[in-house]
Amino acid sequence: MTIFDYGCGYGRDVELLAIRGFSAAGWDPAFFPDNPRHPADVVNLGYVVNVIESLDERRQAMQRAWGLCRRLLVVSAQVLVKGRGEETIGFGDGVLTKRGTFQKHYEQSELKTFIEGTLGQQAHPAGLGVFYVFRDEAGAQEYLARRYRRRAATPLKRLSEVQFEANRDLLDSFMTTIAAHGRLPEVDEFPQAAVLEERLGSIKRAFALVKRVTGTSEWDEITTRRTEDLLVYLALGRFQRRPPMTILPLGLQRDIRAFFGSYTKACRQADDLLFRSGNAEAVDEACKRATVGKLLPNALYVHHDGLDSLEPLLRVYEGCARAYLGEVEGANLIKLHRHSGKVSYLVYPDFETDPHPALLRSIKLSLRTRELDCFDYAKSTNPPILHRKETFLPPGHALMAKFARLTQQEEKHGLLDETATIGTRVGWERRLAERGLLVQGHRLIRRK
Repeated sequence: MTIFDYGCGYGRDVELLAIRGFSAAGWDPAFFPDNPRHPADVVNLGYVVNVIESLDERRQAMQRAWGLCRRLLVVSAQVLVKGRGEETIGFGDGVLTKRGTFQKHYEQSELKTFIEGTLGQQAHPAGLGVFYVFRDEAGAQEYLARRYRRRAATPLKRLSEVQFEANRDLLDSFMTTIAAHGRLPEVDEFPQAAVLEERLGSIKRAFALVKRVTGTSEWDEITTRRTEDLLVYLALGRFQRRPPMTILPLGLQRDIRAFFGSYTKACRQADDLLFRSGNAEAVDEACKRATVGKLLPNALYVHHDGLDSLEPLLRVYEGCARAYLGEVEGANLIKLHRHSGKVSYLVYPDFETDPHPALLRSIKLSLRTRELDCFDYAKSTNPPILHRKETFLPPGHALMAKFARLTQQEEKHGLLDETATIGTRVGWERRLAERGLLVQGHRLIRRK
């Protein structure tokens, strides 16, 4: 894959990409004006449009970058987030920074509208101030569907079966393919289909043999999960104007027919799911039913690894926020507000290593008003901290037991009895000092 950085500045990103083995080049009007501007699979227009004062010149730069793009254009720019507290000076439709340079600060939706109005193509949020514009609509839909697709583990063999053992290598590959699709593959989706049919008669007969040996329940669960993933993808696809069935990648078309019968039926079910995610009562009841995360009176807190374990309604609820923001960098806890129609993304950089990690940043989006708030604790001497970290994790998480052991020790010594005073770093350290205790690693010890 080739990459071209349009407006590459000093060219440091190009150098880093080249070090990582990519075929990368760049052009910049100030630093590399003589470099050739040539087409590439991926073109990056990174933090360029926000430093150009003229609106016409911004559009011209984006159109030229799009003209070089074969597959994907990545556009990024500075965005406004309420709560930064930075002083700025009005200058045109942007600001003049303290260094005397121009900066246009966009709203997230404003940047999306600007891109789509300039290029006449849909812009898909990849993160705050970062959008993907695909040259091919099928490529866009494949990206969006993959965003909400969970991995499925292949069921293990339970019984001994002579015919199965004789074709073990072939059937292992066959089972992996079924697990990936959630359905029986077509002949062109399984490279060894001809060999399988020759040995076992047909794909259906081969799968019947597999189910005799592995059982049926896990395969039914894989089908259910894949159906749910498609519903989530189609529900959130409503934000970007769903394309006709014929534009979807062939694999997605086959999935929809296999699980729903028709595209119309699938979209009808997806719409129902999407509209229910806007019902505060339905969201609240789904939060109460959740088998993963920490339920509090006003919200359900879930670790990022547990999002896939939520029921489809809550996955769509969170997905509505992601459809607007894209991925929030570093966010590892998600707060699903039960009543107010808001979703918050919390950044705890040391969640895995610090027994009581401090909150670095919180970004809260109102799905009803699209108002965005940012709370930054980078300079705080008394940031909020976490307790009972295991409660946020999905079942079976590798760190669950380690975190739970510390919680048990802290409960035994009464450290968690009065939660009102231990929610910040200072309050927690005071509680530990009062009890003559220290936390080292994920162990509680006596203070010397």
